[in-house]
Amino acid sequence: QLQFVESGGGSVQPGGSLRLSCAASGFTLDNYSIGWFRQAPGKGHEGVSCINSRAGITYYADSVKGRFTISRDGAKNTVYLQMNSLKSEDTAIYYCARVHCWARGTSKAGNGWGQGTQVTVSS
Repeated sequence: QLQFVESGGGSVQPGGSLRLSCAASGFTLDNYSIGWFRQAPGKGHEGVSCINSRAGITYYADSVKGRFTISRDGAKNTVYLQMNSLKSEDTAIYYCARVHCWARGTSKAGNGWGQGTQVTVSS
């Protein structure tokens, strides 16, 4: 089973920035499409962004388009989510996972979730 470790969350004011990291354990991230999901209190998991390096595809949900940027560093075996201009509605636990990634969407591949990283946007 592929394992991920998310980090980089925290508490910021509206308009602030955070960079989330997704590190792989025991496998090479470059071999897979990787995505970020989030779960706000009382809601289901929402696909936020994904990257499919083999196809040269990145996807962003409309709610984050223009504010979030996904990237990967093969040397560090890590995928990042740079989040700028954060809003209160971005408050959620953020998870990374292996995904199916298309230009118009993403879906999770495999079972289970990691521990996630909490992002809180509040004044």
